[in-house]
Amino acid sequence: MNIYLAIILSALTINFLLQSLVRILTVRTLSTEIPDELQDMYDPDEYRRSQEYTKANTRFAQFVSTFGYCITLAFILAAGFNYADILVRSLVSNSIIRGLCFAGLLFLARDILFTPFALYRTFVIEEKYGFNTMTVKTFFLDKIKSYCVGFILGGIILALILFFFEQAGPYAWAAAWGAVSLFIILMQPLYVLVIAPLFNTFTPLQQGELRHRIEEYADKVDFPLKEINVMDGSKRSSHSNAYFSGILKKRIVLFDTLIAGHPPEEIVAILAHETGHYKKHHIRKGILLAIIHTGIMFFLLSLFIKNPGLFEAFRMEHISLYAGLVFFGLLYSPAEMILSVFFNRLSRAFEYESDRFAAETIENRASLVSALKNLYADNLSNVTPHPLDVILNYSHPPLLQRIRAVQARE
Repeated sequence: MNIYLAIILSALTINFLLQSLVRILTVRTLSTEIPDELQDMYDPDEYRRSQEYTKANTRFAQFVSTFGYCITLAFILAAGFNYADILVRSLVSNSIIRGLCFAGLLFLARDILFTPFALYRTFVIEEKYGFNTMTVKTFFLDKIKSYCVGFILGGIILALILFFFEQAGPYAWAAAWGAVSLFIILMQPLYVLVIAPLFNTFTPLQQGELRHRIEEYADKVDFPLKEINVMDGSKRSSHSNAYFSGILKKRIVLFDTLIAGHPPEEIVAILAHETGHYKKHHIRKGILLAIIHTGIMFFLLSLFIKNPGLFEAFRMEHISLYAGLVFFGLLYSPAEMILSVFFNRLSRAFEYESDRFAAETIENRASLVSALKNLYADNLSNVTPHPLDVILNYSHPPLLQRIRAVQARE
């Protein structure tokens, strides 16, 4: 067997089996006993409901994962990439446009296959547990908008990468790295100014106790607050959240569901946690790591993008830059699996650090603990995940560990 094909199939299989094991352990380790620290958070019926929600999502995720694994293997082994390449070559002569069509065809085919699963999760599972507030019309309008945004932004980036690898010679990887790095830096303001308003409505938070408390806290910790907006998250789901955005002056965004479900002191505690990310430079560190990671990927890509053995693995009749991008992504997946463990661990460390900052800067640490408890309870989150699941998939620490870390500093 071709060595590249062996690596790719092994990586896909190991990842599938590992995630399947995690899901089995997740369901098996669910306990009907409420942990002592969370006795005030749930009554037995609500706790049982949160476990049923976890089981439903876990089992459904396993079904979707199995389907995706089988489809991917069948597509690779049946030389699906070659047939897709032959099709776009019969329609387009320009290599860059052909590359855009090749990528778009693969994306659309995959999205069409998985849309029924997204519909089921939204309108069956989320509906059953009281989270879904989205209509079918909104679902498909969101999908159309996502297509437009993805094709425009993704098309620009892909076209630049293909252009550089065609024209820039041995320094193509550095030119592509620079373009993608610029995109990573500009993505947040682009999301705030252009993308987010396509999907949600943002209105200024009205004057009152909550706004006063937020502004008072921002002044206390010297947070460069510019705006406080409320987002109509309830248009799609009753899940709640909050975030801030902006490069110099910051805009705080609160989901309307968060405001409806939490008292002002808890919302301030949640925002104090988000402020901790800003004060501890987590966003900048994340962007820097993403840029370094991207640079390494592009350098390695330059070594493999036209490797004949890689194209033989997929039974391709023609060697092309755009197919090389896709194949390298699959070849790189083992390294991506390992790196994701590191990045998740780093993210959890950032979350602990932000919790510490919040606990040290708010008036009452108990409000941070109660805010965390209510967030997890409202979202029916799994509060006792299996340790292997945490290592592989969790960017945030489990609730019990977060509470114990906050209380240990009192």
